[in-house]
Amino acid sequence: MGSIVRLVSEQDEIRLDSFIAEHSELSRSRAQQLIRDGQVSLNQVTVTRPALLLSAGDAVEVSIPEAREATIEPENLPLTILYQDKDIAVIDKPAGMVVHPCPGTPDGTVVNALLYHLNDLSGIGGECRPGIVHRLDKDTSGLLIIAKNDQAHLALSAQFKDRTTEKHYRAVVYGCPSEEQGRVDLPIGRSKTDRKKMAVVPDGRPAATEWRVLKRLRQAALLDVHILTGRTHQIRVHMKAEGHPVLGDVIYAPNLKMPVRIPRLMLHAYSLRIAHPVTGEEMQFTAPLPELFEETVAKLEGNH
Repeated sequence: MGSIVRLVSEQDEIRLDSFIAEHSELSRSRAQQLIRDGQVSLNQVTVTRPALLLSAGDAVEVSIPEAREATIEPENLPLTILYQDKDIAVIDKPAGMVVHPCPGTPDGTVVNALLYHLNDLSGIGGECRPGIVHRLDKDTSGLLIIAKNDQAHLALSAQFKDRTTEKHYRAVVYGCPSEEQGRVDLPIGRSKTDRKKMAVVPDGRPAATEWRVLKRLRQAALLDVHILTGRTHQIRVHMKAEGHPVLGDVIYAPNLKMPVRIPRLMLHAYSLRIAHPVTGEEMQFTAPLPELFEETVAKLEGNH
């Protein structure tokens, strides 16, 4: 049995997909999928354009089909599980592993591994995203929290949406910032010149990133990065805007000259604080720096 969400817009000139994501438990990508599938009506008329602009007073109805069993295959892939109970699991994702299947990567993903190692994963995230509450880029390593049932999925999704979680990353960036810490408040949206990239754009979604220098290196610095929002490629875009792009970023800073070889994207989801979705207990998780990450930092420390 599916469910129906009924919403009324209180403002003009807001995109349909953005409006649904901001006023429901759905992600923007999930909202776009439902719109294209004909599951959304505007003033009782079915619409299929996610970019449709609403006016104040518009009535939106979203029909959410019942979650179906995942059709992707479980795979016995290595998976580092740092914690699990009957409601959640916390894993340490390796760099180079895609989180969920997509047209270019139908298997070998975190989801394939989860379906093998865990039972009774939530289907709320959609067929190809069972249990997935948030995501990491393919080349970013570190902490991912997984919901093992629908109640946990909804509660965790609400925490991420309401920004009550706390996420810290370790990043090695190009150059040494002149200050010891800083904050970036710049809107992020799709690049106007390359639709595969994100960029700082005036009409983008608000994004805030705080950073602090942990260690100064040769032509680089190791930072603690705290993200207050969760935009796609947020740290990579914001640090590039600061003049200190993340090392190893082949998309946003592909031609940096460094004294040592940079073997991977130097970005790691290091710590995560949440409230347990069922008990409410505050929980803090940490994923140690991967060996290759630490080795690269050590090489950059030499004679700096």
